[in-house]
Amino acid sequence: MTETQSDVGVPSGLIEAVLHLVSTGPVPLGGYSLAEMVAVDAVVDFLDEMPSEEEVGEAVRSLAARQLLVALPETERLQVRGDLGIAVVFQQRARSVIDARVTGTEPGQPWRTLLLPQPEGVALEVLIDALGVHELSLRQIDEALRRLRERLPDGDPEREPAEPDEVLAAAKRSALVTVTQYSASGSAEIGELSADIVLAEGRGGLYVFARDPADPERLVSQGLDEGEVIELIRSLAAPDVDGGEDTHSSAEPSGRIAKARASIMRRLRRRSPADLSDSQQAIAR
Repeated sequence: MTETQSDVGVPSGLIEAVLHLVSTGPVPLGGYSLAEMVAVDAVVDFLDEMPSEEEVGEAVRSLAARQLLVALPETERLQVRGDLGIAVVFQQRARSVIDARVTGTEPGQPWRTLLLPQPEGVALEVLIDALGVHELSLRQIDEALRRLRERLPDGDPEREPAEPDEVLAAAKRSALVTVTQYSASGSAEIGELSADIVLAEGRGGLYVFARDPADPERLVSQGLDEGEVIELIRSLAAPDVDGGEDTHSSAEPSGRIAKARASIMRRLRRRSPADLSDSQQAIAR
């Protein structure tokens, strides 16, 4: 595999300036191919497969021609510049990722969404379509989660227990949302905590499943509605997505988030502790 050893210089005041721009509206950062993302070491640890060496080599040449990759004098390293450099900076700052994959999407719609929350209450949004184009932008986390909710299966919540295999087989649309908290070791991300939520739209309602901690292969029906699903995703990715606080702060979340969590937990308590995922048990405690 071609080694680009790319660096991202962070000029003084860049992050503050970009965050100010995001406070006024979304900041688009352009669309890139999978090979171009790999060439600059962006979202590599969240990929299912890697492009070929030839594809990465061509991506390096393409980025260099657009002055997005520039050779550093007297070194063998390349520097990432422009909007792509900004995206890589914000990826490196993130310590959690929300990874949503949706089936049954229409042509032109993204089938996969990555959200990488930041301590300041914004998120790097990566939309991936069927052609493999990665459309990048920076948005307020509330807006990013709202947009994610619109792409997920919806409907009136089904409260009764259901067999996941039967529901998924008959579903018009389904989604797998994985929330992972991780630490960084050099340029590599190391997963620490992870939780899966499965959604299915069918039979006139919305089914939500989570893994049984006693049997991770088993999915357990949760009976949540769309809003509760999004707030659960927000909670699982916390503390990053609570916004505006130090990521190591022990302060209580905002009243709105706390209220949503309490509503979720009232529904989850209807089931025995064995039916809750590890992450949900942590929230309950």
